Amino acid sequence: MNFDRSLKIAPSILSANFANFGAECEAIEKEGCDWVHIDVMDGHFVPNITFGPQTCKAIRPHIKTVMDVHLMISPVDGFIEAFADSGADIITAHVEAGPHIHRTIQKIKSLGVKAGVAINPGTSLSSIEYILDMVDLVCVMTVNPGFGGQKFIHSQVEKVRILREMIGDREIHIEIDGGVTPETAPLVSKAGADVLVAGSGVFGGGSVENSSVYGKNIKEIRDSANRVLK
Repeated sequence: MNFDRSLKIAPSILSANFANFGAECEAIEKEGCDWVHIDVMDGHFVPNITFGPQTCKAIRPHIKTVMDVHLMISPVDGFIEAFADSGADIITAHVEAGPHIHRTIQKIKSLGVKAGVAINPGTSLSSIEYILDMVDLVCVMTVNPGFGGQKFIHSQVEKVRILREMIGDREIHIEIDGGVTPETAPLVSKAGADVLVAGSGVFGGGSVENSSVYGKNIKEIRDSANRVLK
């Protein structure tokens, strides 16, 4: 993966048809997505259960772009190797998920995978200040993690702006996860985000058989976010 700050759309398969994941991944890539975002939840760190490393391994052959794995699990360290083995290009762990985020990031990097850190809406940026030199991505949660389809938390726009200043010229992606729509995308892209995760915002109204809807939704989000950057 070569680094660049061009805008990327990363549909979250949390909003896809669970019975048809492989075809769903192929459909969103055909329709122009840049990354595929996989939300892993454990029913403990967040109040929902989704899927594990075996699902990731099964869909990996269907993903030709970037497999972006977001671990909303605690404890997290004991599962990192399994997700790396599943074919993840990026593994993101939450700063809130354990007492030793520095060690967690070290473990991800040691397996040859890009490392991300995620931060919940109520968590201060000071919690990640001393690991910025280690990470490849910071995921700013703009909803409380656990479920798709939630409303965007507007206070996080200022957090993104401050984070962009903290990052400076370091090669770190700022990813937004939660409530991304054509209305909210320009707010965060203007503040400095370059990766936008969208679940229902991409998959809503479409299907594998009617994937042009995915393309239309991706284009609307991309165009609205890019418009404020010109």
